[in-house]
Amino acid sequence: MMLITLATAAGSSGADRTLLDYIIEAREVGLLIVALSIFVTAVIIAQFFTIRVSRLAPDDHIERLDHLLSHHDVAGAITYCENDENRCLLTRVLGGALSRCARSPFGFLELKNAIEELGEQEVARLHRMTDVIGLVASIAPMLGLLGTVVGMVGAFDVISNTEGPVRPDNLAGNISEALITTIMGLVVAIPCTAIYTFLRNRIDHLVTEIGETIEELTLHIEQHSGQPTTAPAAPPAAARAQPGGQAR
Repeated sequence: MMLITLATAAGSSGADRTLLDYIIEAREVGLLIVALSIFVTAVIIAQFFTIRVSRLAPDDHIERLDHLLSHHDVAGAITYCENDENRCLLTRVLGGALSRCARSPFGFLELKNAIEELGEQEVARLHRMTDVIGLVASIAPMLGLLGTVVGMVGAFDVISNTEGPVRPDNLAGNISEALITTIMGLVVAIPCTAIYTFLRNRIDHLVTEIGETIEELTLHIEQHSGQPTTAPAAPPAAARAQPGGQAR
């Protein structure tokens, strides 16, 4: 992203300056921003491959679990979900919830609560994976500002150490460093902010879609057990007294 922008600037300028010339003028801070740009680009590509419904809830997993649960094979569904080859968001949530209910004295009455709890953990895990992009979006402009300050300090050093009038070309290097690092920081931060927001919204959308799929799968259990998969409301603390002081 950043390299493409700088290359465009280099090509549009009248001087014979290359992309490498801009990076060299940015000095240490510029090289750090370049390294950060390469790193976050790799992270973004990885996240676009990861945050897909085909990775989080593959169709073959849905079909197999639907077959097992429709035949009331809860143990088989748990075994399928716990298989390392089948690990994904769908199997981690549904398998974990079924396994917890199998060990619980309340049985499947707490299935939906278990699914919600495990689902929140998976959403938090996916959000943590994108937090790196948000962190880079915050750090990059500050690195650009750091380069700006370093460049301006260098320019004032030249002025203070020069006797007589200061030639513009003596200041050009430091001022160029200040401006280039500012551009580099913004060029990294702006797309990172947009991509970070897009991925977070995509996660929320996909998790909602997968949640609806899990709810459809658990209907087989509810129909087989003949009872809802949520616990009934707690009874009143005490029975209402009838007129005359006698309880019902």
